[in-house]
Amino acid sequence: MERFNKATAAAAELIQGGYYVYSPITMTHPIDIVLADEGETLGSDYWVEFDEAFMRFCSELVILKVDGWDRSAGIKREVEFFEREKKPVRYIEPKEF
Repeated sequence: MERFNKATAAAAELIQGGYYVYSPITMTHPIDIVLADEGETLGSDYWVEFDEAFMRFCSELVILKVDGWDRSAGIKREVEFFEREKKPVRYIEPKEF
């Protein structure tokens, strides 16, 4: 929950700074929780495809360096996607939100 809260706060700050933001953990995790509660989660393959549909429109990947970011398979996949697309990847440090 801590990573979710920090990612959501960072996304809000970027939006306040004038960026259009797609934050997978902030925007899709709550939906997946509802689906799981109903016994119908869509699974990670679906969310990978879903995320990539949005990432195609993104001009930059911003990674929030919260605990575990460097071991995240999801972040690794996103970085590889952006590198293949020759789009920039930027790293930011978390603040105490």
